[in-house]
Amino acid sequence: MSRRELFGSLCVLVFLVNLARVIFAPLLQPVAAEFGVSAAALGIVTSAAWLGSAAPRAPTGLLLTRFQRHHVIAATGGSLVLTSAFTAIAGSVAHLTLGAFLMGLASGSYFIAANPLVSELFPSRVGTALGLHGTASQIAAVAAPLVVSAVLIVGSWRSAFAAIAVVAALGTAGLVVAARRTTLPEAGLDDRSLLTAGRAQWPIILTGIAFIATTGFLWNALFNLYGDYLTVAKGVDPATGRLLLSAMFGAGVPAFVVTGWLADRVPYVPLLLSIVGSFTLSVLLLTVVDGLLALAATSLLVGYSIHSLFPAMDTYMLDSLPDQHRASAYALYSAVMMVAQALGSGTVGTAVSRGAAYTQTFQSLAAGLGGVVIVLAVLHWRGYLPAGGR
Repeated sequence: MSRRELFGSLCVLVFLVNLARVIFAPLLQPVAAEFGVSAAALGIVTSAAWLGSAAPRAPTGLLLTRFQRHHVIAATGGSLVLTSAFTAIAGSVAHLTLGAFLMGLASGSYFIAANPLVSELFPSRVGTALGLHGTASQIAAVAAPLVVSAVLIVGSWRSAFAAIAVVAALGTAGLVVAARRTTLPEAGLDDRSLLTAGRAQWPIILTGIAFIATTGFLWNALFNLYGDYLTVAKGVDPATGRLLLSAMFGAGVPAFVVTGWLADRVPYVPLLLSIVGSFTLSVLLLTVVDGLLALAATSLLVGYSIHSLFPAMDTYMLDSLPDQHRASAYALYSAVMMVAQALGSGTVGTAVSRGAAYTQTFQSLAAGLGGVVIVLAVLHWRGYLPAGGR
């Protein structure tokens, strides 16, 4: 079996693990109605999913120094089956929060094991391969609000988690078969120490964290609370809000493909600076526009700009790190930046539930991110940031 066929099985599994991570956002309002709480108060549930995604990243990097990539990936698929079933029977907010955290664990472990493998399967086209892999992940994000709307027509929100468990079992079995029939790359065989990788690669690890941690914090808060934000601040009904959220995620599909292709052809740091700057401006614009058409257009701008960041960032990291440090250094970078991202929705949701206004909160966060972009641009101009590339 060719590497392309193994890549296809990875694309199927990444769809499932990302669906498990993002499905909580469009479910906030129906879950809040059942449990008798506000949607903003459930920001802790979405934060739990992202904290769960952050928690296993360094430990997974440690596992990758002992086990092959595809073995770890298969284990994450199995854990997704169990945790989805556990979440489907949630009877309280605490149970649901724990389920979200456990499902996040599966997704975090997957990305740490799979992204280095994807980059090693196609070393001459790292950006393009990561872009296509990310596209499969993004399609899940696009589908999540629509899936929730369809599930709510025929059943309860619990049915969504039951379906994820069933499909994850089938997807994991397919991955195991594909991996057994493929000659796998040996690029990571000498990667045997997280500490050694961290000491050797700390400049690019810190640069990656600086780019994505603050950006991800704002993005996590925005998309997880988007439906409630549109209802409270813009007067948009929940069903329309889910459609706008789907449109925002939909803009990420071409963003992954185009930016992955572009990352193989242009300097990394200027590309990253332009993407984060565009995202900052699009969020500020979102807070001041009104009307359905204007909100739809701005949602597309926000979605395209933020989803361009992910393939560009992963290509910058994975194409720059040497074979003997790739998975370990990537795990360290990812663990830190995901913790910062995961706090976004919980922090903003708590602030709003205590009386803060959505609009002013998002404007303040965007202004702070703009300051970070300026600092990074100056550091790049002075030659202090790693340029990246092998």
